[in-house]
Amino acid sequence: MFRIGIDVGGTFTDLVSVDAQGRVALAKAASTPADQSLGVMDGLDRLAETLGIDRATMLARTERIVHGTTVATNALLEHKGAKVGLLTTEGHRDIIEMREGLKDDRYNLRQPPPTQLVPRERRLGVRERIRPDGRVEIALDRDSLDAAIAVLKSQRVEAVAICYLHSWRDGTHERMTSEAVRAAMPGVYIALSAEVLPQIKEYDRLCTTVVNAYVGPALERYLNRLETRLREAGLRAPVLIIQSHGGVATIAEAARLAAGGVLSGPAGGVAGSQYAARLLGHGDLIPFDMGGTSTDISLVVGGEAAIASDRRIAGQRVALQSLDIASIGAGGGSIARVDHSGVLHVGPESAGAQPGPACYGNGGTEATVTDANLVLGFLNPDNFLGGRSRLDRRAAEAAVDRIADKLGVERMAAAEGIYRVINTHMTEGIRLVSVRRGVDPRRFAILSFGGAAALHVTNVARQLELKRVIVPRLSAVLSAWGMLACNLRCEVARTHIGDASRLDAEAVRAAFREMEAEGRQRLAAASFSGSIRVRPSADMRYGEQVFEVNVPLDHVDFGSSDLLRQMADAFHVRHEGLYTYSLRDQEAVLINARVAVIGELPALPQEPALPVHAAARPSGERRIYLGQWLQVPIYAFDALASGQMIDGPAVIESATTSVLLRPGDRMRTTEFGWLDIQVGPT
Repeated sequence: MFRIGIDVGGTFTDLVSVDAQGRVALAKAASTPADQSLGVMDGLDRLAETLGIDRATMLARTERIVHGTTVATNALLEHKGAKVGLLTTEGHRDIIEMREGLKDDRYNLRQPPPTQLVPRERRLGVRERIRPDGRVEIALDRDSLDAAIAVLKSQRVEAVAICYLHSWRDGTHERMTSEAVRAAMPGVYIALSAEVLPQIKEYDRLCTTVVNAYVGPALERYLNRLETRLREAGLRAPVLIIQSHGGVATIAEAARLAAGGVLSGPAGGVAGSQYAARLLGHGDLIPFDMGGTSTDISLVVGGEAAIASDRRIAGQRVALQSLDIASIGAGGGSIARVDHSGVLHVGPESAGAQPGPACYGNGGTEATVTDANLVLGFLNPDNFLGGRSRLDRRAAEAAVDRIADKLGVERMAAAEGIYRVINTHMTEGIRLVSVRRGVDPRRFAILSFGGAAALHVTNVARQLELKRVIVPRLSAVLSAWGMLACNLRCEVARTHIGDASRLDAEAVRAAFREMEAEGRQRLAAASFSGSIRVRPSADMRYGEQVFEVNVPLDHVDFGSSDLLRQMADAFHVRHEGLYTYSLRDQEAVLINARVAVIGELPALPQEPALPVHAAARPSGERRIYLGQWLQVPIYAFDALASGQMIDGPAVIESATTSVLLRPGDRMRTTEFGWLDIQVGPT
C-alpha cells in the first residue's frame, strides 16, 4: 500500500510515495496554474511510471493522499478571489477599512491604503446587537436583514461573509442570518465569523472571515474537481488537505475553513522539517525551502515549529493559528532586472511555470536565477528533471547578456551578480526569523530543501556564519514528503477574558472541556477513530499590554486546585523565554483559551538505510564559475555510499536537484543517504 504526498508549487508539482517498507519514490511535473488538478494528474502518471505500474493500479493500492495546494494563496495574492458581500452589525461596516488605526509601515507617509476585498457598496449593516456578556440588546431585525440580502442578491455576489459584533460570545444571530442567506441565495458560499474565528478583536475576526469567503469558492471548486478526477481514476482512499497550522483536514473541512489553507504548501515543508529533526537527533533547524517562485523560511526549536496567529498575506490579516513561516520572493524563477540607476535587482517577480526561465525554452526571455545558475555551470543542461527536459544554455546566456549590457560588465560577472543578490535576499530572510527575534542562528543547522536550495545554501550559511547544512535525499520534494508525517488537527478557541487570579477555575476547566469535546466531535465527523492527543494553550498578556503571547499548557494539571496559578506561571516563563524578562508582580490576563485536538495517523515508515557498498567515484567533471573557472568532479547523489566524504569544490546531482560544495566545504553521507555538510570558512 502507498501513501502519496502532493505539493503544488508555483513552478513544479512535487509527488512522493512511501510504501509499507518505507521505500520512497518521487516525481515532478510542471504546475498548471489555470487548473492545478491537471498538473496533479500528470504528476501521478509520472509517479506511477517511476514505480513501474500504471496509475490506476497505483491509486487502487493507495491508502491515503495528502495534498498541499496554492489555490487559496494564489487567489489572495493575485486578487482573483470571489465577489464577496459582507453582512455586519449596523454602523460597523467600515471596520475592515479602519483596521486597527495603523499603517503596516507606519512611518511611510506615502503608503497607499491596502486594496479591500469587499468594496463599500457590498458591505451592508444589519440591525442587531449582542453585548459582550452575551445579552441580546437588539434582536436580529428581519426586515433589515432581508433588505441587505436583496442588495447582495442584486449584486450577484458569489460569497457572503457574516460578522456581527460580539458573535464570538454568541453566534445565534450569525447562524440565523446564514439560514436566511442560504434560502434566498442557494449555492452561495457562506463564511460565519462565529465558526471561522470565534474570538475578540473585531478587525482580526472580520478580516479573516472576509478572506475565508474570498478564497473559499475557488478552493471548494478546485478540491471538488480534484476529488472527482481522482475517484474517476480509481482512488478509493481519503484525500486530506494540509492546513496552515501543520495538520491535515478532510476536503469538506478544508473548503469550509478556506482561510486555513493560505499557507498549505509551505506548512508541509515545516512538518517535514520537524520529522527530520527527530530523525537527525538535532532539534534546532532552520528549514530553508527554495522553490521556483519563493523561499520559505522558519525556525524549528527543540524539534517544534513556532505557531503564530497574526499573519498578513497580501495585505490581509489572517488571524488563524498557523506555522510561523516567512516567505520571500526569491526562487529559481525570480527575474533579474536593472533599474534606471543601474542597480541590479532579483525578484520578487517570477517567471513561474509559464513561460518559465529563458533556458526552459517555453518563450521566456528574461534572465532568472535558474538561467544564471546554468551559465555559471552549476546545472547540467542534459540532466534537468532526470533528462526529461533539456535546458537551453544559449537562451540562458542571451538573457544574462542583456543584464550584462545594462550593467556594463561581462557575462560571467552578471551571472555571478544575480547569484549573489538572490543569496543576500535569502540571508536577510533568515535574519528576519532569527536575529530580529533575538535568536542567534549560529547554533542552528540549515535544513535545505526545494529544487533550487542546494545550489545556494552553503553560500547563505557562510554569510550567517553557520557551520552545518543538511540536504535530505528527498530535498527537492521534502514538502510533499513532510505532509505524510502530518496528523489530523482541529483547532478550537474561546475568548475568556480575565485576570488569572480572579477567574473562576471551574469555569476555565469547563471551557477547555467543551473545546476538547468539540474537537473530538469534528474528528468523529471526519470518520476518525484512532488515537487522539490534546494540546491546550492560552493567549495571555500583562494587563497593560496590547498583544498576547501564546502559552503552551501541556504540563499544566487541569484537575489541580491551583490551576490558575500554574497557568500564570507558565505565562511568566514563556514571556521570559521570548523577551528575556517577566513581571511576576503583575497580573497575567487570560484572553483566549485554545485546544488543538490531534488525531494521530499511522507513523511514516522509516526509510531503509543505504545498502553497504564502496564509495562512489565521480561520474564526470564540469567547469563551474566561482570567481574563476574551476574543473570540478560531479557525483551522482543516488550512488553515494553511507559515510562517504567529499571535499568541495564539487557538484552532487540527482534527477531533481543539484548540490554545490564550495571550496572548504566537507560533506558526509548519513546512513539514510542524506548529505551532512560542514561549511568552510568565509
